Amino acid sequence: MPADSAWLDLYQLDATLSDEERLIRQTVRSFVQKEARPRLAELWEHGEFPRDLVPAMGALGLFGATLTGFGLPGLGNRAYGLMMLELEAGDSGLRSFASVQSGLVMYPIHRYGSEAQKARWLPELAAGRRVGCFGLTEPDGGSDPGAMRTRARRDGEGWVLHGSKMWITNGSLADVAVVWAQAEDGVRGFLVEKGTPGFSASAMRGKMSLRASDTSELHFDEVRVPDSARLPGAEGLGAPLSCLNQARYGIAWGTLGAAMACLEEAAAFAAARVTFGRPIATRQLIQGQLADMLAGVVKARLLVERLAQLKDAGQDTPAMISLAKRENCALALAVARQCRQILGASGISLEYQAGRHLCNLESVITYEGTHEVHTLILGQTITGEQAFR
Repeated sequence: MPADSAWLDLYQLDATLSDEERLIRQTVRSFVQKEARPRLAELWEHGEFPRDLVPAMGALGLFGATLTGFGLPGLGNRAYGLMMLELEAGDSGLRSFASVQSGLVMYPIHRYGSEAQKARWLPELAAGRRVGCFGLTEPDGGSDPGAMRTRARRDGEGWVLHGSKMWITNGSLADVAVVWAQAEDGVRGFLVEKGTPGFSASAMRGKMSLRASDTSELHFDEVRVPDSARLPGAEGLGAPLSCLNQARYGIAWGTLGAAMACLEEAAAFAAARVTFGRPIATRQLIQGQLADMLAGVVKARLLVERLAQLKDAGQDTPAMISLAKRENCALALAVARQCRQILGASGISLEYQAGRHLCNLESVITYEGTHEVHTLILGQTITGEQAFR
């Protein structure tokens, strides 16, 4: 960060980074600043994802960074978190793409796929030569994935899929979809390739959030796939939920990046904006707001730093990840709103980023488990009682 923004790292956590982690963070930051940031306002305004950046993101190792084998780097979870932080400091659409490609497509193939599936897809997805999407959410499902209506039935030596999915990031861009469907013996996962007869994807328009991201509907009209398309290790609803935990971890780091970007922008704006003969940064109300936001950002960073340690040690739990996703999304949304207000009318202009982040975060606090769902997960952890039903 610039020297005049060193206060963002008030507890000097950057000093604890390894040389590798510091290099990774700076490399991703430079990529976002040079290749993405100059275009983000226009992309967001026109509702376009920068598909041309995907190969470069792959070359930087942004996809499947924590996975091993098949040429994957096997980085630690803090390094991965820093990648997500810097991508979302640019735009939630960039981080969402990487989260889906890594946590929701490569992770299930790596964990639940056959050796042939891994060898075919993981190197291509890691390099950004192929794009994947994750088909779980349905029009009537939302927070209840167990109520899915997409069906998979055995037909000879293969399977037939029928149903639809909604709010699917990367759906129209994807070469392969990781699709979850209800079979006779429970939920199963399948790899459905683009161009398979009966399978189609249509982009969703009219969004007021995540506009620089591809969001689509997937349709399966009696789609026939061989048994080799089934993820052999994925049995039951626990399989897709384990993937969601990988994505939620990245979101906890990513939303921190959005909050930091907004706070840095608001502080710079307050120092330059003069009213009644003085910069508004000299006003007590503004300083109080900035102090409250900095306190939240510092606490959010400490939360994910500890979570990264626990993940690396294999000691993380779904409740830990729910807490981080819940708290950091809420913090980032509150910071973006307050920063937008400090910017006044400028805050709704795409010349600045606070308003764009604010709109994006309204989606991020909802997907991969709403704020309310994560609240109930924590409530169950405390009481031992499930309140979902």
